[in-house]
Amino acid sequence: MAFGDNVPTVEAAAVPNDAYLLDVRESDEWVAGHAPDAVHIPMSQLRDRAGEIPQDRDIYVICRVGGRSAQVTMALNNAGWQASNVDGGMLAWAHHGRPMVTDGGADPYVA
Repeated sequence: MAFGDNVPTVEAAAVPNDAYLLDVRESDEWVAGHAPDAVHIPMSQLRDRAGEIPQDRDIYVICRVGGRSAQVTMALNNAGWQASNVDGGMLAWAHHGRPMVTDGGADPYVA
C-alpha cells in the first residue's frame, strides 16, 4: 500500500474479491462498464448518500483514473471511514483483467 499525497492507495490487482468497492464515476461511465459487485454512488451525490457506506469495513474507492476517487478517499478518511484509493482507477482495473459487467449485458468498457 502506497501513500502518495497522504492518500492510502492500493493497486487494482490487489483489491480483494469481496471488497466493498465504491465507484464514484458518473452514470454514463458506470453504464459503460463496472466491477460486478461495485456500489455506485457518483461523487456528486456522495454528500447526500454517505450514510449508505458502511463504516465497519474497509472501503476501496474507484473512478476512471484515480483523481476523483483520491478526493473521495481523503474525504471519507477525514470523516471516520477506512478508505483506500484504487490506483489507476477503472483503466487499471481493466488492464489487470479484473471482471467488468454492464447492467444491460453489452460488452463492458471504460468510458
